[in-house]
Amino acid sequence: MSRQSVQAPKGVVMIRPRHFTPNPMTAADNSFQSNDEKRAAAAVASAAYDEVTLMAEGLAAAGVTVHVFEDRAMTTPDSVFPNNWFSTHSGGHVAVYPMYSANRQKERRGDVIEMLKNEYRVQDIIDYSGLEKDNVFLEGTGAMVLDHIGRVAYAIRSNRTNELALERFCTHFNFEPMVFDAIDRSGRPIYHTNVLMCIGTDFALLGAQMISDLRRRQEIIARLEETGRQVIELSIGEIENFAGNAIELEGREGRILALSARAEGALNREQISTIERSAKLLSFDVSTIELAGGSVRCMLAGIHLSRRAAPTEHLLFAAE
Repeated sequence: MSRQSVQAPKGVVMIRPRHFTPNPMTAADNSFQSNDEKRAAAAVASAAYDEVTLMAEGLAAAGVTVHVFEDRAMTTPDSVFPNNWFSTHSGGHVAVYPMYSANRQKERRGDVIEMLKNEYRVQDIIDYSGLEKDNVFLEGTGAMVLDHIGRVAYAIRSNRTNELALERFCTHFNFEPMVFDAIDRSGRPIYHTNVLMCIGTDFALLGAQMISDLRRRQEIIARLEETGRQVIELSIGEIENFAGNAIELEGREGRILALSARAEGALNREQISTIERSAKLLSFDVSTIELAGGSVRCMLAGIHLSRRAAPTEHLLFAAE
């Protein structure tokens, strides 16, 4: 459990929104999204702010380096999900992505990139955002779930995952693309791959029965098992409760699996036991954030970069 892994980043970027609300521009293709009719907009925004704060503090207490940036804008309702617009990679590489919804394209921010360059060893930045002009989209590690050990990029076909952009990313970053179709109860494409699967060092969570092509489903399971991982299959109900939207991180005392309280509550004892052979579960109440159709994994942009100077403790970086 103490063995370090390239799969589990030691640091994350989080965005704390002042004006959170479920994004009306993404509701059409995100079946995980909902609205809270019982609370006023200000109460929802305040609750979301508090959920990000408590989650950042909880991760930092576990020894994860947490960089928190503030978002005061009223035009970026999904800014709490930064993993969609950038990703970081070992060797000092950063990718910036083209976003499907017009108001999500406003989430990209230079201060986050500057922090990465100042605090970490960044060699280059590959910016794919110009593809938006051609209606070509690839929403980062929402659209892709990356196996950093096996070098495979798993991706569900959707409005937010263009295969041309995926091929280009895989060529630049040395991943093999593995594209497939997955649908919800209504037969609609799953909007992001990271709600369907999570890849840890020794295990993988997978909503296998939602992968519509049986042969492809078996290929994906076999590919994950080839890397020595135990595949933990999740039911449709467990996926709907965000049990697949988790991320493995490196904490002070070993690996942790960060997920929501709702997701942990959906898992059974056997699934939890399998996970805990490799990583400790660390859950957070992000029920307000989940109204937007994403959960804990979506809220965390993992940092797979080397620090310029090793910190003696976690760093909670607050930026206006």
